Formats: sequence, C-alpha cells, structure tokens
Amino acid sequence: MSDILIVDDERDIRELIGDILEDEGYSARLAGNSSEAMAEVEKATPSLIILDIWLKDSKMDGIDILKVVKRDYPDVPVVIISGHGNIEIAVAAIKQGAYDFISKPFNIDQLLVVIRRAMETSRLRHENTELRRGEQGAGEMIGDSPSYRLMISQLEKVTKSNGRVMLSGPSGAGKEMAARYIHMHSNRASAPFVTVDCAGVEPEKMETILFGSEKADKTVEMGLLEQANGGVIYFDEVADMPLGTQSKILRVLVDQQFTRVGGTEKVKVDLRVISSSAKNLNDEIDAGTLRQELYHRLNVVPIDVPSLANRREDIPMLANHFISECNGVQGLPMRELSDDAIALMQTMPWPGNVRQLKNLIERVLILGDPSKPIEASELPQEGGVAQSDQDRVVVLGTLATLPLREAREAFEREYLLTQINRFGGNISRTASFVGMERSALHRKLKSLGVVTSAKSGARVARLEQENTHAAE
Repeated sequence: MSDILIVDDERDIRELIGDILEDEGYSARLAGNSSEAMAEVEKATPSLIILDIWLKDSKMDGIDILKVVKRDYPDVPVVIISGHGNIEIAVAAIKQGAYDFISKPFNIDQLLVVIRRAMETSRLRHENTELRRGEQGAGEMIGDSPSYRLMISQLEKVTKSNGRVMLSGPSGAGKEMAARYIHMHSNRASAPFVTVDCAGVEPEKMETILFGSEKADKTVEMGLLEQANGGVIYFDEVADMPLGTQSKILRVLVDQQFTRVGGTEKVKVDLRVISSSAKNLNDEIDAGTLRQELYHRLNVVPIDVPSLANRREDIPMLANHFISECNGVQGLPMRELSDDAIALMQTMPWPGNVRQLKNLIERVLILGDPSKPIEASELPQEGGVAQSDQDRVVVLGTLATLPLREAREAFEREYLLTQINRFGGNISRTASFVGMERSALHRKLKSLGVVTSAKSGARVARLEQENTHAAE
C-alpha cells in the first residue's frame, strides 16, 4: 500500500512532490483540480492523499474534498497543505478528519516525516482490522464422513462464483464456518468478511447497523454493508431480520447501492451475499416473517450443513482437533481419548452439534486429571442404562418397566440403531464391533424392523415403520 494521490492546482508543486515521493519508493498520482481528484479516488482508492486547500478553477475546495473522502473512504489519511496557512484553517481541517496540516512553503524532510507517519498509521489500522476479522472466525473445517464430503464438494463448487448461497442446518452445526470456507477459497479472500447477527440485533437498531448513519454535520458512521464492500456479507439467521429491513436489503441486492440513515447520497457497494438459517424458511414465508422475494434472491445455491448426528464418524477427529485447539489457545492439557470415551461420544445425542462437542471437550480438559486419558466416566451419561459405583449396569427409564423379552428387543433395537449410525451406516464395521457375522446381523436387523437409507450423503439407520410414515 504505497499509492499516494497529490492534489494541487500548481503544476510545479504537484510534480515536485510526485518526483520526490517516487524517489522514496512510493507510487504517485497527480490531480490539478477537484474533478480530477475525485475521478482518481473513484478509479482506485489511494493509500494517502496530499491535498491543497485552495484549488483554482474547481467546483470544490480542499475542505470540501476532505469531507467527501472522510465520508466515503474514512480509512484514507489526508495531509492538508496550503500557502495561506493559519490556525483557523488548520483547526477546520483537523476537525474534518485531516491527519495533519503543513503550510507552504514546506520543508521536504518535514513533509516526508508526516507522510511516513500517516502511511504507518494507515498500515497499522489495516492490520488491526484484519486481525479482528481473523479473531472473529479463524478455524478449520474438519471431517471425513460421507455427509461432510458432500458438503465440502458443494462448497468448493461455489467458491469461484459470485452466486448467493443459502446455508441450512441446525444451530451449532457450523454454518458460519462453511460461509468462511467459501470466502477464504474465493477471489475475495483478501477482502472483508462481515457477519450480521440478525437474531441478536434489536429491530430498531438494525438499519443503522447495516446501512450506517450520517449526521447533519456530515459526520459518517459506516454500517456493516459498507464495511463489507468488496468482500462478503453474511446474514446469520436471516429469517430473524425485521420485515422492514428485508425490503431494503432486497433493493441493495438489486441495485448494489443504498442510502445511509439520515443521508441523501447513494453509497455504491460490491458485495457477495451468503445467508443461513436453522429454521424451515418455507414455514417462515407462510408465517409472514420472511419475504418470499428476498428468499428467492438469497436462495440461489442452497447447501445443507449436516448435524453432528449425521456425521458421527467425524467425532473422534473433531474431538482431537478441539483438544489441540484448547491446548494451543488456552494452554489446557493435551489428553488422549480412550476408546470407551470415543464410543460413548459417537452414541450420545448432540442437540448443540459441533459447538456442543467443542464446549464438552473444553469442560473435560478444565475439570479432568491432566495426567490421564479422557474416560467415558467423565462424559454425560444418558440413555437406558448407566454404570453404578459397583460396576453393575443399572436399568433406567421405561426399559425397567418392560417384561424381559420386550426389554431385550427394545435394548437390541436401540443398541443396533446407535451402533449403525455411529459407523455411518456401514454394516460390516458394525458387525465387527458388535461381534456378529454380517449375515446374522442382517437377519437380526430385519427381525427388529431396522433398515438403512441415504440421508445427506450418508446412510442412516431407522425403524422400518418410520420410513412407512415418511412415505405416507
């Protein structure tokens, strides 16, 4: 970032400054009036502007240009120069956002010092912004199950396009991570990724947060849409966006421009839009909480993000990843996972999905013995049986109320359903683990009414009567 725009109505001055800057290794562009200056800014945003206050034969003077630049390009530092310098002009320029003020005739060494400081300030501001973006969503996509591979293949197909993507899936499944995957592998990877938490913003504040605001004195506060310019805007839980805002976002999608709250001028943006929801959006349309036209605009490429229950094979890989992450970020101990802990995690219900698994691993690492592997006894115990202190199996819930034959069948049915789903519908691996011949397992499953079918790229076990009801 070393592109400097020099705006001065005196040709000798602007060319002198340009030659000196190029000798110092900077790239310089020159403008002799306000029209040329604004044309250069719109053509490519400079890293810094050196701006004369008094411009002959111009529609705007330097202060007017400064106001526009700080409104539309607030991160670009502006150094003001003038041959008619006085304290009032200096104060006015600084109030309008100028980085510094230098009077003519100026000392070249002094000018270079100011330019270097301004460029360093701009660089640090840019780096801090990038670091904040990284902190908000750094991470990896982890997995190898069929449903995970199907999702990744779909994500990869949309990375190089500019098409709008709608990510669906339960809370905690990793929809924002999928959106970041698209961004990081696209030609916008170096541009911003900005998240809009549609469910977490108060409705009356949503438009100001999205579109920004402009006060009577022309002071500008950039909104999230403007911050995302050139990159990706991600609408998380888009069905929770207020209806009034939805109609305005629809116009942004069509025109790629908007007006700030309290402003009158149009702000142009170049955005890729990714949205997500854990809700059934057709139900939301029927309920009147989501505009159908907005849904069709956003749902150009629908991609399903599978729940953790539909990718149980990935649980050991994910758990070990979270152990390493907690060790690297928080200094928590590195612990191995015992086989019984892995088996239990692969059979547990995960209503909170990947987020719940990450929280569980963190809790176990904080509370457990750092010198020992993670055992099943450290994990939540749920289901029809539990382990007592005397190493006896204790029968829980409705299982304890059934006659022996019915209880045995119920246990076998739930046990085999759990194991088949744990191994992603792979009957051979299930038979090996449970200690049965494959043909014998098939007969047992048929007698218990257990079948497998495809779902989200994987095979899932369920009761045959559930399939019958689904077909009806």
